[in-house]
Amino acid sequence: MNAYDFLRDLSWDTLGEETRLRAKLSLLDLIGVGFSARNTDLSQIISAHARASFGGARPLLFQPGTASAPGVALAGGMTIDAIDAHDGWNPAKGNVGCGLFPALYALGSDASGKAFLEAFVAGYELGTRLSVTLHDTAGDYHTSGAWVAVAAALAGGHLAGLDRDTLAHTAGIAEYHGPRSPMMRVIDHPTMLKDGSGWGAMAGVSAVELARAGFTGAPAAILEGPHWANLGSRWYMEEQYIKNYPVCRWAQPPVEACLALQRAHGFKAEHVAEIVITTFHESTRLATVSPTTTEEVQYSTSFPVALALAYGKLGPNEVQGKLLFHPEVRRLSLATWMEEDHHANALFPGKRIARARIVLKNGTAHKSDWHEAQWDATAPATRGEIEAKFLEYADGVPQAPEIIDVIDTLETRPASDLFKLIT
Repeated sequence: MNAYDFLRDLSWDTLGEETRLRAKLSLLDLIGVGFSARNTDLSQIISAHARASFGGARPLLFQPGTASAPGVALAGGMTIDAIDAHDGWNPAKGNVGCGLFPALYALGSDASGKAFLEAFVAGYELGTRLSVTLHDTAGDYHTSGAWVAVAAALAGGHLAGLDRDTLAHTAGIAEYHGPRSPMMRVIDHPTMLKDGSGWGAMAGVSAVELARAGFTGAPAAILEGPHWANLGSRWYMEEQYIKNYPVCRWAQPPVEACLALQRAHGFKAEHVAEIVITTFHESTRLATVSPTTTEEVQYSTSFPVALALAYGKLGPNEVQGKLLFHPEVRRLSLATWMEEDHHANALFPGKRIARARIVLKNGTAHKSDWHEAQWDATAPATRGEIEAKFLEYADGVPQAPEIIDVIDTLETRPASDLFKLIT
C-alpha cells in the first residue's frame, strides 16, 4: 500500500485496541513534556521568535501569544524537544511525535477529534518508515526533523483536506526543504539545536501551505523502498518507547544500571568513589561531565547518572536550575568513566544496553548485569504509569486532570476541546 492510499483508508474505528491506546498515551506524554519545558530558555526564546517573526492568529502551544501555522509548529516542536523526555522508535534513532503533534495542531484547528487522532497515527506510521528509508539512502545520521518534515506534511496535509496530487507536491516540498542536520554534532556539542523536530514541523506545515497555493515539489523519493511493504499491516505506533527520564535515550540504560546497584546495596551518593559505565559507542559520545545548561545535561551520560544517584530519581526538576551546580553531583559526574563494548555496539540501535561497576570509598565494588531503558515496546509503560508521569511533568497546570479525560474521549468530540487546554 502506498502512503496516499493509506491516508485515504485509515479509520480510527478499525484500528486495533492497542494501537488506539498507544496513540492516546503518546499524545498525553507529549503534552506533559511540553508543559514541563515551557519555562526553559529554549522555549522562551523560540516562542518569542515565533511571535515576532511569524505573525498570525493561531495560539502558541504551552505559551502565551499567537503566530502563523508554521511559527506555531516551530515553537511547539522545539518546546517539546527542550526537555528530552518524549517517545521515540529504536530503529529511527529518533522520534516522530515531537514534531508531528505541533504540526497537526497548527493545521487542525477545525478538525474533529477522530480526524486528528487518525492523522496522528498516520503520521507515526509514515514517519517511522520515512526514518529508516532515509537512513538507508543517505550516508549521514540526520536529526528527526529530516523525516518528520515529510510525515508532518502528509498527515497534516491530509488533515487539512488536500487532494492526492497536492499531497504529492506537499511531500516533495517537505523532503527537499526538511532539515537534514547532522545529529552527532549536537551529541558532541549540546546546544538548543536539539533533534531538529521543531524545524521539521515548520518545514512540513510550510509545505502544506505552499502546495495548497500551487507550489510544486513532487516527487518525494523516500516514499518508496522495502520499508513500505508492511504499511497498513504492521503498526509501528505500538512499537514506540516512552522515556522514563528527561535525558537522551542513550543515557538511560546506564542510569538504570546504577540505580539498580544503589537499590540492591543501599549505598548513598557520598559513599561512591568511582563509577565505570560499559555501553555502546553512541552513549559514550554523550561526554559532557560538567554541564552548565539543561541541554548539556540532557546529552550527557555521566551527569544524569550522578543526578539519579544523588537524588534517587531523575525528573524534569533534576535536569534544570540550581541542581546542575550541586557539588556532590559534579563530583560523581567527574568520577564516572565510560567504556565502549563490542557486544553492546552489535545490538544497537535495536537494543541499547549498559552495565555499571561502582566502587565505594571503602574499597567495596559492585557490578551490575546488563540493563536496558524502561518502557520500550517489549515492556511498555502502563496507562497508569504514563498518567502519573504526565501529572508530574504538568505540575502546576490546573487543567491537567481535564486533559487526561479529554484525550480519553477525544474521538467523540472536536479536537478544539483539547487544543484550548494546552494553549
